[in-house]
Amino acid sequence: METIHAAGEGEILWRPSLAQVEAARLTTYQYWLAAQHGLRFEDYQALWQWSVDDIDFFWQTVWDFFDVQAGGSTVPVLASREMPGAAWYPNARLNYAEHVFRNATAETPALVARSEDVPLREVSWAELKRDTGALAATMRMLGIGPGDRVASYLPNLPETVVAFLACASIGAVWSSCAPDMGATVVLDRLRQIEPKLLLATDSYSYNGKTHDRAGVVEELLRELPSVQTVVHLAGPLAVGRPVSWRDCTTWAEAIRTEAELTFERLPFSHPLWIVYSSGTTGLPKAMVHGHGGIVLTHLKTLALQQDLRPGDRMLFLGGTGWIVWNLQLGALLTGASIVLYDGNPAWPDTQALWRFMDEKRVTSFGCGAAFLINGMKDGLRPRDFAPLTYLRAIYSTGSPLPIEAYRWVYDAVKSDLWLASISGGTDIASGFVSCAPTLPVTAGEIQCTELGVAAYAFNDAGQSIQDEVGELVITKPMPSMPLYFWNDPEHKRYRESYFETFPGVWRHGDWIRFTPRGTAVIYGRSDSTINRHGIRMGTAEIYRVVEEIPEVRDSLVVDLEYLGRPSFMPLFVVLKPGCVLDDALKARIAQQIRTKASARHVPNEVYEVAEIPLTRTGKKMEVPVRKLLLGAPRDKVASPDAMLNPASLDFFACMAAQLNKPES
Repeated sequence: METIHAAGEGEILWRPSLAQVEAARLTTYQYWLAAQHGLRFEDYQALWQWSVDDIDFFWQTVWDFFDVQAGGSTVPVLASREMPGAAWYPNARLNYAEHVFRNATAETPALVARSEDVPLREVSWAELKRDTGALAATMRMLGIGPGDRVASYLPNLPETVVAFLACASIGAVWSSCAPDMGATVVLDRLRQIEPKLLLATDSYSYNGKTHDRAGVVEELLRELPSVQTVVHLAGPLAVGRPVSWRDCTTWAEAIRTEAELTFERLPFSHPLWIVYSSGTTGLPKAMVHGHGGIVLTHLKTLALQQDLRPGDRMLFLGGTGWIVWNLQLGALLTGASIVLYDGNPAWPDTQALWRFMDEKRVTSFGCGAAFLINGMKDGLRPRDFAPLTYLRAIYSTGSPLPIEAYRWVYDAVKSDLWLASISGGTDIASGFVSCAPTLPVTAGEIQCTELGVAAYAFNDAGQSIQDEVGELVITKPMPSMPLYFWNDPEHKRYRESYFETFPGVWRHGDWIRFTPRGTAVIYGRSDSTINRHGIRMGTAEIYRVVEEIPEVRDSLVVDLEYLGRPSFMPLFVVLKPGCVLDDALKARIAQQIRTKASARHVPNEVYEVAEIPLTRTGKKMEVPVRKLLLGAPRDKVASPDAMLNPASLDFFACMAAQLNKPES
């Protein structure tokens, strides 16, 4: 793959002051390493190298530095190094929720919550503990215990946090879908895990409009016979309109019983939650993370890499179906408060979120790169209407942040600000390449590789390369790698997802370049999973709903976000004879995707083609088509002998010539 360096890349835009370096938790950790173990490192790169060379000892120092509370023994740290199948802390028992409530204090709120349809709320630690204990007791009375699945179809509200913590405290397994997801997408997830309890809302507000979800929940319940009880959290449409869901109780009833919050200490690898990341074929992957792996990794990522401190306030934009919601919960492990923002950040106007962050003294703000890019394109200058006195850091994720957006942040938002581009995934619920508060910010580049993450760029031969674009790989285990996929006999799909290309080495599916300075640049997905505005969705999920339309015979979708280009997602359809792709049909296709799959994955344009390119085994050739449209030579993307219908590429070759025509 050709290496392309963007203009302006390498320019240093910000350096932490000596005082900022000294105040960082990463610096405190390094002082602790020197005092406790005599370990001193000349720079971050040396610290990282030690963390992956002596991976067992590194993770034990994280455990000791944060005083992780557990029963049993911490020996061995890593009983098996095989990937997949690494076994971390097999003799230790702990609980995620116990580590959250260690930080309870009367000095700061646990949660600050903003929604479009209710007044601002602050939830104290005492209130959070009270409601969590009450709901946990109700769950126990309902027969929910360790290993049972609890599913959520709730917005980004304090009640959702309460529900998760109650679930974690008793050892049940959490799984969340956002209420803007249609029934087809939700059922593709929840059917796999057979939840015993469902928490759901009847409606939610977004962009000043109210969206009815009562009918969707009815459909979910018809298709999920495993659900024994539904807890109904009333939404804006609930007033005067009781729901008719089966086996239903209200939220008020579910938290009515006062009960002391207790914690079930569980094996390190006991399932904490199930999250989903779609592949290109078949159902979404149901990935299971463990209590211990998430506690340890989130302490490292959020405290050492993202520098969250007790008393900080973190806001991470994202719905309850995106992994950043789970990551934001981890801020509670560090002693920080979390700020929940439910609704459109640009409602009622594009200044709303920035003003809110200023008023509520947000110190750490996370968002998809698209939010910053849109602010830049809209010509916003937050510094002119919101001083953002307390804001110390912005974390950008989901897709590469262009250099122009880096410059916009420092010019239009705040000059003394740590802008941290980070890249990880739902797969590990954290980052591979990320940030460190002691390092400078370089335009277009991610600051560093996270500690304890043996990340490299591999060429096609499986050799590590530097300053060239290659496949992002992880050569040693991480505590937050999935324990397994739910309903994946003999871990077949798990191995196929990460370990087929380079046996024993995790291939993530991102193009990456590591610079000699230790920084990194992400160039987008190397597979055909659609990563749209920071939200991944498998193409199979889009095909499933598009091809329900009677006129559509076949379809193919690709996302052309690559090497600094703006995202452009075309959908190609084969119509049944006699049908016409007019504006009305295009609108129906868009509406079908918006309502049954995801509003974020509506295509930019729909094109009619005679045939979808297929392999000899009948598989849609998404990756070759994507490469062709991005400018790769036709003879390099597909061999005619390997295709069922080689002439089908003619249309895409002509389109590629137009897309990649040199600008005059």
